[in-house]
Amino acid sequence: MTDMVQSAAAAPSAARVSDAYRWAQLATGVAAMVMIANYQYGWTFFVPDIQKTFGWDRASIQWAFTLFVLFETWLVPVEGWFVDKYGPRIVVLVGGVLCAIGWAINAYATSLNGYYLGMIIAGIGAGGVYGTCVGNALKWFPDKRGLAAGITAAGFGAGSALTVAPIQAMIKDSGFQTTFLYFGLGQGIIICILAFFLLAPKAGQVPNVVANANLLQTRRNYQPTEVLRQPIFWLMYFMFVIVGAGGLMVTANLKPIAADWKVDNVPVTLMAVTMTAVTFAATIDRVLNGLTRPFFGWISDMIGRENTMFIAFGMEGFGIWMLYLWGHDPVWFVLLSGFVFFAWGEIYSLFPSTCTDTFGAKFATTNAGLLYTAKGTAALLVPVANLMQQSSGTWDSVFIIAAGANILASLLAIAVLKPWRKVVVAKSTI
Repeated sequence: MTDMVQSAAAAPSAARVSDAYRWAQLATGVAAMVMIANYQYGWTFFVPDIQKTFGWDRASIQWAFTLFVLFETWLVPVEGWFVDKYGPRIVVLVGGVLCAIGWAINAYATSLNGYYLGMIIAGIGAGGVYGTCVGNALKWFPDKRGLAAGITAAGFGAGSALTVAPIQAMIKDSGFQTTFLYFGLGQGIIICILAFFLLAPKAGQVPNVVANANLLQTRRNYQPTEVLRQPIFWLMYFMFVIVGAGGLMVTANLKPIAADWKVDNVPVTLMAVTMTAVTFAATIDRVLNGLTRPFFGWISDMIGRENTMFIAFGMEGFGIWMLYLWGHDPVWFVLLSGFVFFAWGEIYSLFPSTCTDTFGAKFATTNAGLLYTAKGTAALLVPVANLMQQSSGTWDSVFIIAAGANILASLLAIAVLKPWRKVVVAKSTI
């Protein structure tokens, strides 16, 4: 964050900004996150039509989703370095342009490689926006780090909820190519406009870290190269991968799973609202996937990150298991898929805030970005899940493994990460 250091050198300290100003910065980041949400969460609605049009097998098509997530995540540390050095504006601006180009390529693609290229470019753009906005939230709110990261990540998790029905309607009425083009360009342009309002905090503009016995926060700022040499970082990375994989598998395959279980087009009525099971599930999933991020982020600010992980990851393991047992009923498919997304989405607030608590705020965008690459690693398991399903003809083994992985992560959080991080933070303050 060179601009922050230069400002501190030029003057003893910048004046504290109002909380309203900080929340305005957060709101701008949230709006940008909403605009990139469909690039990931809207993909599942295009898969059946792509398959029907070109005749490719599902596993091959889903490699486009995996490549999107890989490039969305694995380049975030590089983009984070640019943010920490030059500020958030330029990275988000370029990200918006790339997002628009990516889906425009999808609109005209006639080969698998065309879709792979489109989703790679969109992934680079979305990753730039995502990493910048989460990193900026962590810097503006050292006193409410879990909540701020959660609200920002909620924009990504819930941002596509309002467009679930419009995207499906446009695909049905105008074709999936037109939908790719219009949504891609529209969202990309709005991201570019929002970029001009984003700023990084200068020294003295934000409050100090709040002391909390449950919340272990370092007083030292680790360089990214130091972070990679810390074994505790790799424990967090492993936990992120095994929890992330299950949610990504459901995200990419929600409609195919519903179709295989023959519940996708069954009408479901809940709270006087009637939709097909897959549309209802997708809408509720997006909302709950968004709400969980600030909710569990806020909880973690009070009871600690690891205690919250233990609860949430345990819920996720239980939810995936119950979806496997009862998901063939359309009503339970809607309700349990919502529960699964509620128990999954909080990883995008808990892990960045835990990373910044452990390694400091100065290089928060880069360091949280390094940990966020775990999402890309987890995405590599999505095609594996599709291959397992194709070879066996059922989703049984995929759901059982995903449930077990979440229970393992839940136990690691409380039994290994919590005591270990206490030692690491204590050493960093000596």
